[in-house]
Amino acid sequence: MTAAVTAPERPRTGAPKPRSSNRFRRGLIIASFLAPALIVLGALVAYPIVFTLVRSFFDRSGGSFVGWQNYVTMFTNETTFTAIRNNILWVLVAPAVCTILGLIFAVLLQKLRWKTAFRLIIFMPMAISMLAAGVIFRGLFQENPQLGAVNAAIVGVQNTFTDTASYPGAKPRDGVGLAAEDGIIATESTVAAGTVVDLPLIGIRQNNLPEDAMQAVAASPPEGNQIAGTVFLDVVPGGGGEQGVLGDGKSGLPGIRVDAVAEDGSIAGHATTNPDGTFLIEGLEPGPMYRVALPAANFDEGAQGVSWLSSTFINAVVILSYVWIWAGFAMVMISSGLSAMDPSLQEAARMDGASEWKVFTRITAPLLAPVLVVVFVTLIINVLKIFDLVYVIPPGASKPAANVIAVEMWTVSFGGGNDYGLGSALAILLLILVLPSMIMNIRRFREERSR
Repeated sequence: MTAAVTAPERPRTGAPKPRSSNRFRRGLIIASFLAPALIVLGALVAYPIVFTLVRSFFDRSGGSFVGWQNYVTMFTNETTFTAIRNNILWVLVAPAVCTILGLIFAVLLQKLRWKTAFRLIIFMPMAISMLAAGVIFRGLFQENPQLGAVNAAIVGVQNTFTDTASYPGAKPRDGVGLAAEDGIIATESTVAAGTVVDLPLIGIRQNNLPEDAMQAVAASPPEGNQIAGTVFLDVVPGGGGEQGVLGDGKSGLPGIRVDAVAEDGSIAGHATTNPDGTFLIEGLEPGPMYRVALPAANFDEGAQGVSWLSSTFINAVVILSYVWIWAGFAMVMISSGLSAMDPSLQEAARMDGASEWKVFTRITAPLLAPVLVVVFVTLIINVLKIFDLVYVIPPGASKPAANVIAVEMWTVSFGGGNDYGLGSALAILLLILVLPSMIMNIRRFREERSR
């Protein structure tokens, strides 16, 4: 028998490394990748928040510790209450309107052939900066119809459906038997039917005359149940002419309503002047006496623009400009949710006889609920810190009525107040208001990932 030969053991080159060293190495690698981002976040987010929180407990100069005094001042200041109230209005109105409009656009544009072009048009305002959008809307809503397009359209529609002309500043010529009372110009004495009554006026600028105004002429003699006459501008360009008497160079005043007022105050008849200023009131009784009157509506300022930028409407205008910009964002987000939805569910409901409204309310809207919540919460965060539009659109007199927390914070800190302690307190208030919405959004994202 031969003895078995065993091979000699090879020497081990090294012992296994402990797990602690591997974890340390992995942690070091992770930290090296995260360090730049953490440094940037610390410098741009964490440090400003901490510094602002500490600064809010000091006075305006930062030299004296005042504790909670800035917060007490903030909540006892009327301008702060206005800003908080306006922020609440923004949160209640702007996100809801943007989300609803975005949902409507997203659903309806699905059925259009040129939906891409329409989506581009609706989304285009997002490419405009808030500052530029504010300048655009401030110009659109100017009160002067010659400057603001919105009021120009309103005045144009009003003038289209208004029969009476407007000659602001008109008044009767002295010594011709006319008197003005409460804006009404009328004859001082009564006249009978069958009479010619001329009504010379002054105080009207030549450049305010209508384009169809013609040379004033004498009215034809009326019949027994009529009153005729001429309403004219008793001024000759360049001078000349006899006061109170028709003559060359004197213009007729077209479009003026002329009333025949009975002794009991009732209007027995009326007429409207022609381009040459002549009028003819018909259907009168020959016996009674009448006063010829020009109603005050002839001499008012005419159709005027609405004071959109006043304190009454300024918040509506600013919110409208925000909706104009951000409705496109909501539409794009909701459209992406619609494109990811299984269309077979909607088609099955339609085949079962469901109407389009039921398909929308029972299938489309519930399936879009997660997207709608994300859009709505994102817009809430956005409107809580709105600044640009509120700062640009309101004129000086309306700025207090449109004030929000971000603008108030900037005003007391850098806009002339130079109270950095109170400004820091307002910044912390704004952060506290934004945090719940941010946390809600983060939770929503985590829930979506877990699915």
